[in-house]
Amino acid sequence: MNALSMAWAAVVAHPLFLIGLTLGVYQLGQALYERTRMALLHPLIVAIALLIPALWLLGLEYPVYRDAVFPLTMLLAPATVALGVPLYHNLRRIRQYFWPVMISLMVGGLFVTILTLLLAWLLGADFTMLMTLAPKSLTTPIAMAVAEQVGGIAALAAGFVMYTAVLGALMGPWLLTVTGVTEPSARGMSLGLAAHAVGTSRALEEGDETGAFAALAMSLMGIATALLLPVAVAVWFMF
Repeated sequence: MNALSMAWAAVVAHPLFLIGLTLGVYQLGQALYERTRMALLHPLIVAIALLIPALWLLGLEYPVYRDAVFPLTMLLAPATVALGVPLYHNLRRIRQYFWPVMISLMVGGLFVTILTLLLAWLLGADFTMLMTLAPKSLTTPIAMAVAEQVGGIAALAAGFVMYTAVLGALMGPWLLTVTGVTEPSARGMSLGLAAHAVGTSRALEEGDETGAFAALAMSLMGIATALLLPVAVAVWFMF
């Protein structure tokens, strides 16, 4: 191995290289998205599409990448908490819609979870896969914890969460527009319930009120599912 190859190997092995690579491809996606406003060029989608082949070409396994970018992962929780800012700014509006919010949460949350389980069961999924799919509309940390608690696979649940987020960010606003849903609060609730944090990020692009209701829906959906899904599974096994 010559000096150039050794130097390159040392650069790739440094944790800051993968952090820089991650931030770089995301910023590229952000620039493309701001210029085109195409849903397919959402920064998250671009980052995934570029990172996977980059890691393959570099010969790096996912555990190596995961450990290297752990500092970025740690920022996920503070970033999620920061979504409380638009909630605070729209508290008066949220109080006006207290009962519609609660009803939307119950109906929408139950529909999302039950329809997912029903379709997976009809397609032949076993119990482990069903419990892995059940929390797919929650944020990643909550979904992984809930999936593990009810007998699912935490790592696979994280993958389903990401798929749901990307699909929701791509299709959600278009479906809401096609079906005539124009009220910011309704659009926000829909995106937050179905596509959690990425849906909330997409909702914030439409306005502060839309983002606030999306953050509210995402938070309430996470709390309700984390509390009720394990109870529902336990009751199911009792009968």
